[in-house]
Amino acid sequence: MGNTDSKLNFRKAIVQLTQKNQKIDPSDEQFWEQFWQGHQTTLEDVFALVTSNEIRQIRNDNPANLATLCYKAVEKLAQAVDSSCRTQAEQQCVLNCVRLLIRCLPYIFEDDKWRDFFWSSLPSQEKTMPLAQSLLNAICDLLFCPDFTVTSARRAGPEKAEELANIDSCEYIWEAGVGFAQSPPHNAHMERRRTELLKLLLTCFSEPMYRSPQQSEEPNKWIAYFTSADNRHALPLFTSFLNTVCSYDPVGYGVPYNHLIFADTTEPLVEACLQLLIVTLDHDMVVQQQLTQPGQHSYDEGNCGDNLFINYLSRVHRDEDFHFILKGITRLLNNPLVQNYLPNSTKRLHCHQELLILFWKICDYNKKFLYFVLKSSDVLDILIPILYHLNYSRADQSRVGLMHIGVFILLLLSGERNFGVRLNKAYSATVPMDIPVFTGTHADLLITVFHKIIATGHQRLQPLFDCLLTILVNVSPYLKTLSMVASVKLLHLLEAFSTPWFLLSAPSNHHLVFFLLEIFNNIIQYQFDGNSNLVYTIIRKRHVFHAMANLPTDMAGIAKCMSGRKAGGKFNLPRVPQRRIAAASQELPSAHVPEEYNDDEDEDEEEDTINAEPKAEEDLESETESHERSQIEEPQPEILTAQPAEPGTLKTSLLDTPAISQMTEREQAHPNDKTQTEESTEIVPYDKSPVTTPTGGRKSTSPTNHQSRLSVAHRSSIRMVPGEGDRWAPTPEWIVSWRSKLPLQTIMRLLQVLVPQVEKICIDKGLTDESEILKFLQHGTLVGLLPVPHPILIRKYQANAGTTAWFRTYIWGVIYLRNVEPAIWYDTEVKLFEIQRV
Repeated sequence: MGNTDSKLNFRKAIVQLTQKNQKIDPSDEQFWEQFWQGHQTTLEDVFALVTSNEIRQIRNDNPANLATLCYKAVEKLAQAVDSSCRTQAEQQCVLNCVRLLIRCLPYIFEDDKWRDFFWSSLPSQEKTMPLAQSLLNAICDLLFCPDFTVTSARRAGPEKAEELANIDSCEYIWEAGVGFAQSPPHNAHMERRRTELLKLLLTCFSEPMYRSPQQSEEPNKWIAYFTSADNRHALPLFTSFLNTVCSYDPVGYGVPYNHLIFADTTEPLVEACLQLLIVTLDHDMVVQQQLTQPGQHSYDEGNCGDNLFINYLSRVHRDEDFHFILKGITRLLNNPLVQNYLPNSTKRLHCHQELLILFWKICDYNKKFLYFVLKSSDVLDILIPILYHLNYSRADQSRVGLMHIGVFILLLLSGERNFGVRLNKAYSATVPMDIPVFTGTHADLLITVFHKIIATGHQRLQPLFDCLLTILVNVSPYLKTLSMVASVKLLHLLEAFSTPWFLLSAPSNHHLVFFLLEIFNNIIQYQFDGNSNLVYTIIRKRHVFHAMANLPTDMAGIAKCMSGRKAGGKFNLPRVPQRRIAAASQELPSAHVPEEYNDDEDEDEEEDTINAEPKAEEDLESETESHERSQIEEPQPEILTAQPAEPGTLKTSLLDTPAISQMTEREQAHPNDKTQTEESTEIVPYDKSPVTTPTGGRKSTSPTNHQSRLSVAHRSSIRMVPGEGDRWAPTPEWIVSWRSKLPLQTIMRLLQVLVPQVEKICIDKGLTDESEILKFLQHGTLVGLLPVPHPILIRKYQANAGTTAWFRTYIWGVIYLRNVEPAIWYDTEVKLFEIQRV
C-alpha cells in the first residue's frame, strides 16, 4: 500500500513539472526527493508513469525543471558513490535515478538546443567538470560497488567496508577469461543492477541516433570519455564486458525446459555487454588534438583521444585468450542451430546480429585473432551459423542488415588463403536448412546457400550479388572437389546471368558474368584434377559459353534481346529454357540434376528458344536429394524454411551498400609468381576501372565509385532513352567494349579438347549414364593444352568510409529494435535511420 501511495506521489510530481511557466525551486528538496526516495518503481513502471508527451512538454515549456531533474539525479548518483552505496535505501535511490535518466535522456538528445546540456557543469561544483563526465564516473564506479553490483572481497562489517573511490576494480572483474582467472559467484540481484546501469550507459551513448547519417561521423563525446584514460575503470570494464559475453552458456547443464522454470538474469546482462562492446568499438575516431593549455580538460571542444577499448582488443595475443573468445562466440552463434527433438526445450538466443558485429570488429582490430581463426577448422564453426542465418533470412525484408553483415564477414574471411583451403573439409553437420541434401564439402554448402539467396531471395538483396560472387572468386582457386549439386548451381547462375535481356538491362550486370567466368577459370587452371563434376557440367552447358561469345552487337539483335526485359524492373533469376545438347546425334547423359527455374518468370521468351518445359526449383531439389541422399534415412528435426516478415514487422532503414570496388583491393595471391606473361598483364576490368600495367609493375588499387566502374570508353557508349524516365539503354559500342574482354579462352580451349573425346566415348560405347564420362574426366589431363595459368587475384576487404557509415547505422538500428522491454527509443525522433513497417 505504501509503495502505491509513493508511486501516486511520483506521478503527481511529474504532472507538476509539466505545468506551464511553473518553475520548481531547485532548493525544494522535499519536492525533488519524491522522484528517487520512498518508492520502488521498476524501469517498466517509470516508462508507464512518465509519458513521452510529458517529457517533451517539460523540455519545451519548463526547460529549467527538466535541467534541475537531471542535475539532481546525477548529483544523487555522485553522492551514492561518495558514501560507497552501502545501505538498501541508497541502493534503491540509485536505481530510481538510473531509471528516470534512461527515460528522459533520449528526449534531451532529440532536441538540438539541448545538444550541449550534459557538457555543461553542475551548478554546485566549483570544479569545471561537465555533467556528462560526472554521470559516467558515477556509473562506472557503481558497476564495481561491493555488495551492490559485485560480491565484496572483504569480510563483512562496517570496519572492513571499502571506500568505493579507492577500490581497485581490476580485482572485481565480473567473469574469468581474458586477463582474469577467478570466476566470481553469480548473484541474480547484482546481475539485474548491472544490467540497468549498462542500459543507462547505452542510452548515454545513443546520441548519434538523433543526428543525420552525415552528422553521425562527428565524434561521440560520451564514448570518447568512457573509453579514455580519464576513466580509471576502462580496462576492467572492457574485460568484464568481453568475458561476460564469451563465458555465457545458455544451455547450462542441459536440463530440458530449465529456461521456462528459472528466470535467467545473465542473458539480459550478456546482451547489454554485447551491445556496449559493439558501440564502443565502433567509435574509432582518433582526432589529432592540439596541445591544450594547463587546466583545460582534454574532452572540451569536442576533442577525443585514443579509444582504450580498441587498444586493449588489438593487444590481446595469447592463444588461450583467442580460444576463449572464439569458443564463446561460436557457442552463442550456434545456439539456434542446436538440434533437439523436444519442442522449445532449449533456450534460444536472439543476439546473433550483435555477435556477428563483435566478431567483425575483433577480426578488424586484431589480425592475430583473424589468423588464429583461420589456422584451423574452427573457422567452419563461424561459417555454418552465418550460412544458416543467411539462408533463413533471405526472404525476410526486415533482416536485410543481417544478410549484409553475414556476407561482409565472409568477404573478409575469403581474402585469406586458409579460408578457401578449410572449405575442402567434408560437411557432415545436420543443420536444419531448407537446401538440397548433398554429400560434399563446406564449399558445396557455401555455393548451395549462395545460389539459394540469389535465386529465391527478395529484391533488396540484389546489391549483394557482387559480394557473393567475389567471395566465390576468392576461394575458387583452392576448391579441390565440387559436388554435382554445387557444379550445376554455378552453371545455372552463369546461364541465368548471361541471358541476353538480363546482360543488357543494366550497365553493370555483365560484371556478374565476369565474376563467374573467373571462378570457372580458377578451378580449371588450378584444381582441374578433382573437379570432374564441374568439367562435365561445363561440357553439357557449352552452348552458354558459345552464346556469350556471339552476343549480338547490332541494333536489331539488341532490340530482340531487350524484348524479354522484365516489366517494372523487378529482379528474379531469369528463366533459361533447356536446349538440346546433341553429340553427333547422341545427347550427353544427364547428371540427374535437371535445371532449376523460378515459377514466377516472365512468359514473354523468344520463340526460338522454347524447346522444353522448365522445372520449378523444388523439382530440382527433390531430384537432387534422391540422387545425393544416403540410403539410410534417419528422422530429422523440423527444418525451418525461409519466410517473409510478418506484416507490420518493424525494421530500420540502411545506407546504400558500398560498391565492391570501394570495399576491396585486388592483389595477387602469389606476388612472386613469374608465370604472368606480357600478354596477361592487362587485368580484365569488371569490378574496377581498367588498369593496364607493364610487366612487373604494380597495378593501381585505388577505390572507385560505382559509376566509375565503367571505363571512360564505356561511358561514351552509354545512351539514355528519352521520355522513359532516362532509362538506360545499351549500344553496340558498349557491348563490344566488354564482350571482347570476356575471359573465355581457357574454357573454350577445354571444350575444344574434351568435347570431341566425350562425344566419341558416347558414340563408341552407347552410354546412357554419366558415370563412365565422369570416370573418363577424372583420369584425364589438360597439362600443356591450356593457356598459361593466369595469376590468382584475391579481392581483399579494405576499410572504407562507406562501410564505416553503413555499420554505424546498422548497429544503432539493431540496438533500437532489440531494446523493447522497455522500448527505450521508441516514439522518439530518430534521425540516423527511418523506422519502417514491412
